[in-house]
Amino acid sequence: MEAIAEKCKRIFAEAREASLAVARLGDSAIARLLCAVADAVDAEAESVLAANRDDCSRMSPDNPKYDRLLLTPERLAAITGDMRRVSELPSPLGKIIAENVRPNGLRISKVSVPIGVIGVIYEARPNVTLDVFSLCLKSGNACILKGSHDAEATNEALAKIVRATLEKSGVPAGACSLLPSPREATMALLHAVGDVDLAIPRGSRALIDFVRENARIPVIETGAGICHVYFDASGDVEKGREIVFNAKTRRVSVCNALDCLLVHASRVADLPAVCGKLAEKNVTIFADPTAFAALSGSYPESLLKEAGPESFGTEFLDYKMSIRTVPTLDEALAHIARNGSHHSEAIVAEDAEALAKFLRETDAACVYANASTAFTDGGQFGFGAEIGISTQKLHARGPMGLEALTTYKYLIEGTGQVRLA
Repeated sequence: MEAIAEKCKRIFAEAREASLAVARLGDSAIARLLCAVADAVDAEAESVLAANRDDCSRMSPDNPKYDRLLLTPERLAAITGDMRRVSELPSPLGKIIAENVRPNGLRISKVSVPIGVIGVIYEARPNVTLDVFSLCLKSGNACILKGSHDAEATNEALAKIVRATLEKSGVPAGACSLLPSPREATMALLHAVGDVDLAIPRGSRALIDFVRENARIPVIETGAGICHVYFDASGDVEKGREIVFNAKTRRVSVCNALDCLLVHASRVADLPAVCGKLAEKNVTIFADPTAFAALSGSYPESLLKEAGPESFGTEFLDYKMSIRTVPTLDEALAHIARNGSHHSEAIVAEDAEALAKFLRETDAACVYANASTAFTDGGQFGFGAEIGISTQKLHARGPMGLEALTTYKYLIEGTGQVRLA
């Protein structure tokens, strides 16, 4: 049996070779190939769902990762629908980002090009398998996928379909490779200097920290979301109620879900109205003393808890959230700076100055005014799909679509110029 390290080394070499072939594909060929893969997945949906049922049978439904792992016919159809939408998007390649002609006649153009080979490490989210492949292929890159053991059967079923369709279309199967699930393969990917151009982790803070601390290749951090909504002194109760409910309960296992509500001290009396709807979804609230007193008697006793230090700065990924009372907008901003993850933050306010200050001073990839943090998503931003949500500031930030998977090079055209000094 081939050792994992040797298998990974072979996969890396195949991916590098395939990346050259992918970069030569025209956009129309890429579009046809993406649609062919989507059609193949639809045709073999039952085998994919059967593999997913096998994976789900090994995980408790109470596990916060279960909802991310679970595929349904509707979810799978939505994923292949996203692939077709990606196929229709304009190519991000060959764009002239900037150009100028120097006094000596040299024409210098800055042009977008593929990154090359992109490795993505992710946990129990089999949709990532197809999302990553779609975006990487559309942007001219080969991808190496490193899923978790939790989704092993589903990822293998999907990767098998993708690779078979690639080969049938005359494209090297190495354009999409799935690494073995053991952690040894993760380390091999993170140490693949010269073979893999970029690693992107998608998952928990623990996974992201592990990748950042062990990688010898460039990394873009994505995933961990500790998200806040600040209800200002000028906030509208109806808007606040709907935004808080949607941000918290639409899907609790995703990184853009609400974790902490900050409420201006002058509006504490409105907490029963703002938070009451959360009881419909059995959301447990960890409230500071002021908020706890305001909710006592109106919010179900079994769902109302006293907040502790651990209640803030926590990504719950569950039907849980915290509430903290703040005396000013500045204190809300300070709390977010201390406890946020630079992902998605929102304000509910009618005061124009408060809105402008929050939008200007909040340090996050996505900052919302009177809207739910649930919109932090590549599809919602018009990107077709996303490879992740970057919480860092270099190269890419926020939902990463096609442009985030390109780099650039300079093309210098002359007529025989030489440098004399």
